Amino acid sequence: MWEFSLNLDNREPADMLFNSIKDLTTKLGGIVTSTCENGHTSIIIGMDESKREEIENYLSRAITQTICTYYKESFLDKYLFLPQHDKIGVVAFKKALLNFDRETDYYLVEKSLSFNKNLYIESFYEFKLKNLKAKWTELVALANENRDYLISADSFLDLLKFLVENLDICEDEINVIEEDNGYKIYLGCNEGLQNDYNETVLNEEGLISSIIDLSPQKINIYCNGKNKATSLLEKIYEKRIVVKTACALTSINKS
Repeated sequence: MWEFSLNLDNREPADMLFNSIKDLTTKLGGIVTSTCENGHTSIIIGMDESKREEIENYLSRAITQTICTYYKESFLDKYLFLPQHDKIGVVAFKKALLNFDRETDYYLVEKSLSFNKNLYIESFYEFKLKNLKAKWTELVALANENRDYLISADSFLDLLKFLVENLDICEDEINVIEEDNGYKIYLGCNEGLQNDYNETVLNEEGLISSIIDLSPQKINIYCNGKNKATSLLEKIYEKRIVVKTACALTSINKS
C-alpha cells in the first residue's frame, strides 16, 4: 500500500485539490480523506502500489494547476498595481497575465515535485519554487513599471491584445449563448451544442475569464445585444470572434 499526504494551511486550495483528486482515487480503488484542524488541512491518500504511477501523474497535474491558478492569482492580486480602468478590462488583464506562458509555469512546478510520504504545499511554494516566483515578479514588475503608459485606454487595450494573442490555443471553437440570467459556453462546433464547458451560467466577468482560460481559435457569441463584455471580446479577439443576435440560434439544432 502506498500512502501520501498533502498538507495545506489555506482551506480554499485544499478544497480545490481534494475535489480534483477524490473521484480518480476512488476509481482506482484507493482511499482519500480530508481533515481540517486549527486551520490546517491534511489530505490523506491510500493506494495500491500498482496504481502509484498513475495517481502520482494525476496528483502532479492537480498540484501544478492549483499553484499556477490559485497561488499565481493571489500573487497578482498582492503585487500588481494597475491604473484605474473599467472593471471588466482589469479582470481580463489579470486573467491574461494568469495564463501567460502557462506551460513554462507548469514545467517549473512539475520538475520540482517529488512524492515521498508527504508534501507541505505552502513550504513547497515558498522554498522550492523561487524560480517560478522570480518569473512572476518580473512579469508584474514590467506591468507596474509601465503603469503610467497603461493609463491610456488604447495602450491598455494594446497590451491586453498582445497578451491574449500570445496565449497557447486550447480550444478550436466555442459557442457562447446568452440566456435569461447570463451566458453558457459550449465547446466544439455548432452541431447540437451538447458539449457544455460547465453547468454554471456566467455573468459578464465570468464570461471574459472563462474565454481567456479556454483560449479558443474561434468564438461564436449569440446574444440579445452587445454590452461591455462582448465589445471588449470583439476588440481583443478581432478576427477570431463573431457576435450574432440570439435569433440566429434558430438555425442551430440545440438540444
